[in-house]
Amino acid sequence: MCDSCGMLLRLLRRYARPYRGPIAVVAAFQVVSALASLYLPTINAAIIDDGVARGDTERIVELGGMMLGVTALQAACAVGAVYFGSRVGMGFGRDLRSVMFHHVTGLSAAETARFGAPTLLTRTTNDVQQIQVLLQMICTMLITAPIMCVGGIVMALHQDAGLSWLLLVSVPVLAVSNYWIVSKLLPIFRAMQRLIDGINRVMREQLSGIRVIRAFAREPSERARFREANEALADTALTVGRLQALMLPVTTLVINVSSVALIWFGGLRIDTGEMQVGSLIAFLSYFMQILMAVLMATLLLVMLPRASVCAERISEVLSTTPAISSPDRPVRPASSTGVITIDGATFSYPGADQPVLQGISFTARPGTTTAVVGSTGSGKSTLLSLICRLFDVTDGSIAVDGVDVRDYDVEALWSTIGLVPQRGYLFSGTVAENLRYGKADASDDEMWEALRVASADEFVSAHPDGLQMRVAQGGINFSGGQRQRLAIARAVIRRPAIYLFDDAFSALDVRTDARVRAALRQASAAATVVVVSQRISTVVDADQIVVIDDGAVVGSGTHFSLLADCPVYAEFADSQAVSIGDRT
Repeated sequence: MCDSCGMLLRLLRRYARPYRGPIAVVAAFQVVSALASLYLPTINAAIIDDGVARGDTERIVELGGMMLGVTALQAACAVGAVYFGSRVGMGFGRDLRSVMFHHVTGLSAAETARFGAPTLLTRTTNDVQQIQVLLQMICTMLITAPIMCVGGIVMALHQDAGLSWLLLVSVPVLAVSNYWIVSKLLPIFRAMQRLIDGINRVMREQLSGIRVIRAFAREPSERARFREANEALADTALTVGRLQALMLPVTTLVINVSSVALIWFGGLRIDTGEMQVGSLIAFLSYFMQILMAVLMATLLLVMLPRASVCAERISEVLSTTPAISSPDRPVRPASSTGVITIDGATFSYPGADQPVLQGISFTARPGTTTAVVGSTGSGKSTLLSLICRLFDVTDGSIAVDGVDVRDYDVEALWSTIGLVPQRGYLFSGTVAENLRYGKADASDDEMWEALRVASADEFVSAHPDGLQMRVAQGGINFSGGQRQRLAIARAVIRRPAIYLFDDAFSALDVRTDARVRAALRQASAAATVVVVSQRISTVVDADQIVVIDDGAVVGSGTHFSLLADCPVYAEFADSQAVSIGDRT
């Protein structure tokens, strides 16, 4: 628990630092409010002993007015403390979420896969919220509780030191009992956050794969899987609730038993003339304030375990150094032409038994099209990921314009590349907003030209909204072919030096495929084009075809030379009924 609390303290110290001014204001309000609360029982005792007992109405009115003024001051300071404390908490949560978002978006594919999307979502939202609520509670209670406790003890002793032994019994009993409960909560909260990750993962998978679930009539099994995750979370939450539920009766029992004992022994002291009625009432008020301060500290302790676990999980993400990052001194090429040189590139996924790619070597030059073909799982898509540095090679090198991609500034490298992934993902918004992901300041004419190249202008112009046509999340309101064409247009609009197409024509019919490739040849005439495809008709006209089998290059050349010299390519072509005489 100490390590988790240390992480929590470091997070609070770092990200609450910009709010030192408002925190100081909260502290000032809390001090004044606490001191005012401590002064009220003394005034009340004076009203009883000096006013009521003596029948002095003028004194009662005088002290009553003073009591109203102190109460008004205490209430105003309490409201101010809550207001500024809430602003501090909300600002802290906003800043920490922003830091988490920017750090997560900078992680490489390896780190993202290691954590998983569901837990990253939970850590950025739910975990941050738990710490944010704790900070708000700290701002409104942490200063008040010790002042009320220490000040209450001093004022109680000032009223009558003879009853102080009750404090020595009640306060430790209340503190120890609540600490025992809190110590049991920490491991349960850690399990609870993992279960929240799990239920997020199940829901994410089910919502993403709803069509597959329905197609295979797997609704009952998926309901059972969700029910299992949901019940596990509910059972853990009930365990937490049972432990937390013990705190209120334990606290109430201690307070009530202590109050009865105080009245009993106080009454005995009044009978012997050692204490006045007003002093007993004031002592009782201070006694309640002391125990309420302990209760407030207990409420913080209840939230502390869960917030500590959340801080540990957030710190785990923030302390993760991205495997892919810009070097301290990035190198810029003399000219940006788009020459790709792959020299003995080998890559293994972390923990894999053998490399996915091994000894890959070839050069792709501007003004040419290089096609990469091979069977499923041969490493074609991984090769493109290495070129745009989503992963780093484990051996060998990949250079762009004579500079190793690991020596580039990452943003500079990505700005030279137009990537069309295998799954053309679209963001919610409009067609124009999606195209501007490729070029932020693109004009309408540039967007229509890019759509024309991708053969997407027809269905966009046919819609009444044109470029303002709505796009649902993931582009689910478009067909697979339409999504691919919009993704191609998004890459084309930036006019990069390098085009990488990762099986980006798979959802297009042969006629549309040919039309898009013909338009692309003109649009990318001076660029380097690398195409990964399973369809021989897509790559038959490429200037260079690289054949990969089981992670290694087994052939390189043109379509005709490979048909004659590369059995793997010939077999691949034969399976698609493509021969020397059929080039379309």
